[in-house]
Amino acid sequence: MYQENSINLLNLVLSLSDALDLASPNLAQHQMRTAFIAWAIAKESNIPNSDLEELFIAALFHDVGALSPEEKLNIHQFESINPDPHCISGEAFLKKISLFQQASQLVRFHHTSWEYWDQPISDPVVFGSQVIHLADVVERAITRSKYILHQEKEIIEYIDSLGTQFCPEVVGAFRSVAEREDFWLDLTSPRLYSILLHQGPGKRVEINLSGLLSISELFKVLIDFRSRFTATHTTGVATSASNIACKFGLTDTEIELMEIAGNFHDLGKLVIPNSILEKPGRLSPEEFALMKQHTYFTYSILSTIGGIQNIAEWAAFHHERLDGSGYPFHLDASRLTIGSRIMAVADIMTALAEDRPYRKGLENKEILKILDGLVAKNHLDGSIVEVLRKNFDEIVSVTKEKQAVALNIFQDEFSEEQAAIRTA
Repeated sequence: MYQENSINLLNLVLSLSDALDLASPNLAQHQMRTAFIAWAIAKESNIPNSDLEELFIAALFHDVGALSPEEKLNIHQFESINPDPHCISGEAFLKKISLFQQASQLVRFHHTSWEYWDQPISDPVVFGSQVIHLADVVERAITRSKYILHQEKEIIEYIDSLGTQFCPEVVGAFRSVAEREDFWLDLTSPRLYSILLHQGPGKRVEINLSGLLSISELFKVLIDFRSRFTATHTTGVATSASNIACKFGLTDTEIELMEIAGNFHDLGKLVIPNSILEKPGRLSPEEFALMKQHTYFTYSILSTIGGIQNIAEWAAFHHERLDGSGYPFHLDASRLTIGSRIMAVADIMTALAEDRPYRKGLENKEILKILDGLVAKNHLDGSIVEVLRKNFDEIVSVTKEKQAVALNIFQDEFSEEQAAIRTA
């Protein structure tokens, strides 16, 4: 039985920020390192703790509006595409979460040069945006294959050369912290996550299950809206899983946990290129091997967040099978809980009903026939499939209704025309 405990917000946002940067080794810890630089500059500037915490969260999520690995890599280049679309999208995503309202404004303007601001640097939005802008440029200027103390002077000189791009006061604060070797060594340390978790701003802030649900809703959108072929998948899985859990007799709290796990279940797909997600044909063995890592990353990210181990397991084990033939952990029935078994059924049911690049969605009778076949092979739990069968029409109706809402939002905000602008 789950007993609700508070969840450390800093632990949560650090882990989820890390997930957003898994797309490429060139991006690893980019937002976390940017947040560390921004934190150091802000401390040097003696800003109030409340503003420091908001700035830190904004820095951890400053590229949240870049959805695909391809777009993330594009904006990481200095001569990149127009940065405004991912800033606008980032603000739109974050402002839906009450905890991130102020941070969303900083994300919106984190590529705005000092010369375009009419407001003074004393304005918290101006200051925070400028700090994140400078921190982002510093982090992207680092050559990852080169020892940091062999290049820090070049980076400082580069920042000085950018003139009116940054407020002189912010540059001055950066130069002060950049004089210390420990700043650069901490910044590039493989222990940076631990440093920020134990010393970073907001380390005593806790959120409840309701707050976790709202943040999982944000990540549901980030996971799904990368492609028209996945635009409603997570919504479908979360809805069907929570409804199966209800019909199966789980408690109200467990049903809510199932919805959160459903929202996070494909978190690891943030590392999968769109070229694979949108391939108009079945995946090659090499491509499928890449796809298999997504549940591994879902687990490795969620399991670092204290207090949600059951959510991590329910979310990440949806490709495991009762006979141990699933992936990536090859767990068998003895290690798969009811929550994990429900998620596996919900994921397959939702995937079979959806249009994919290589086939149309299947009819209800075909879906149930396939599920029965998987039960016969000892892949899925027959008792859960039976609960689904008895309530199939109701569960499918509710799921399709929720998916239709998600599809409308996707089409309004992420049409093909808008996607072309984002990557032009």
